[in-house]
Amino acid sequence: MQFEPMGNGFFDTNLKNIKESILRAKEAGAVIRLGPELEITGYGCEDHFLELDTVSHAKIIMIRPKMWLANDGNYRELRWFTTWKQQNQLIDFQLPPDISDAILQDQVPFGYGFIEFLDTAVAAEVCEELFTPVPPHAELALNGVEVFMNASGSHHQLRKLDLRLRAFIGATHTRGGIYMYSNHQGFDGGRLYYDSCCCVVVNGDVVAQGSQFSLNDVEVAVAIVELDMMKFVILGVKLLPVTL
Repeated sequence: MQFEPMGNGFFDTNLKNIKESILRAKEAGAVIRLGPELEITGYGCEDHFLELDTVSHAKIIMIRPKMWLANDGNYRELRWFTTWKQQNQLIDFQLPPDISDAILQDQVPFGYGFIEFLDTAVAAEVCEELFTPVPPHAELALNGVEVFMNASGSHHQLRKLDLRLRAFIGATHTRGGIYMYSNHQGFDGGRLYYDSCCCVVVNGDVVAQGSQFSLNDVEVAVAIVELDMMKFVILGVKLLPVTL
């Protein structure tokens, strides 16, 4: 996990930390690596979101838009973004000319979907979506998704870590599955402090958890998960009889 205060010129430092986390994850034998929300730019971009330089430092594989936005407390996401309402739909998104020229890419898949492998299915659930009345993981789990990855930008607040952990545990306790969570750490250059505490939850049990107030630039939490054990819980949930 890593976080650098947002500002023009911090892309290189963030990229260095991202590469370092990838190397550490590979050395630990990890197959899937999850970073925090907006890890290339930093979460607290504010009006820097309007600058071309903020979006021209990436190779875009797929755009998974947010279904819900955080717009209370310290968050004002509706100022810069809008939600995606079309479920179960992917479109070919034509990139703006300036961005296309910068990253040598014309279009990218855009929408609400998940990635299916031979032995499991993986989906993203972004930050605020976990805490909504009908979080995406609920429907996705019933449609065969077993691994959920939440890239978050969640600031520190008293007892907020307990709220997160209860949400992760609840997401996998009744339906089974794996929930991976990643967060920024450190100050954002403004008034917020992000307290990291990345974790991995399997079938309602926390199997790996990072520190909450680390001073390190990069921190990686790794868990080895037996997919067959996870599937027993999932199959048990799906095969429960329905009583009317």
